[in-house]
Amino acid sequence: MSALYELADVVQRYDDREVLRIPALSIESGIILGLAGPNGGGKSTLLRLLAFLEAPAEGEVRYRGEPTRGREYALRGEATCFPQEPYLLKRTVRANVGFGLSVRGVADIRERVDAALWQVGLDPARFSGRSWRQLSGGEAKRVALAARLALRPRVLLLDEPTANLDKDSAELVRRAVLTARERDGATLVVSGHDQPWLRAICDDMLWLREGRVSAPVLEQGHSWPAAASTQASEGGQP
Repeated sequence: MSALYELADVVQRYDDREVLRIPALSIESGIILGLAGPNGGGKSTLLRLLAFLEAPAEGEVRYRGEPTRGREYALRGEATCFPQEPYLLKRTVRANVGFGLSVRGVADIRERVDAALWQVGLDPARFSGRSWRQLSGGEAKRVALAARLALRPRVLLLDEPTANLDKDSAELVRRAVLTARERDGATLVVSGHDQPWLRAICDDMLWLREGRVSAPVLEQGHSWPAAASTQASEGGQP
């Protein structure tokens, strides 16, 4: 595998407050990388940088070997971000899942929508005609994920995808994430606090604390294999 992303001396600030500092990070193509650490550690900020939703205040992000600064908007079709609180359009399930496909002019929208709904464990015959108001919280989150999966992006970035989901729904999301990698060859970066869930899907982990790469804090009785696919500099963080 080759490096899909390379970050060098990246610093991000909001209102002059530094929220992320990564001296060096390489993410290989095809990997599932987990982001762990406490709230406010910089996980969501890193995902936004990888999704080309913003540029760093300092340093360089390279994608497929090329600098991204000034090209963020053009690159957004490469990566799709699933935020902590995904938003649904006030439309039917089918319209929600197919919206991004229609914007991109995809021809086989119905087939792609049905496949994405099945992927997250929702029967298209039962759910595609439902209004967004008729969905439970867990169903709404899975519909929002299906909308991202239907795009079959090169990079899928997931911010707390199992938050507020029950065990069965979390398992459906796990299977959907693995299918995105196995079927579509997607590279995935997934943040979360559920260490067992992350261990079940991730090839490698990056721990962030106060905006810096940190030593891992693992649940008792568990360990992570030594990092092989992702190389990061801890920048002196203890």
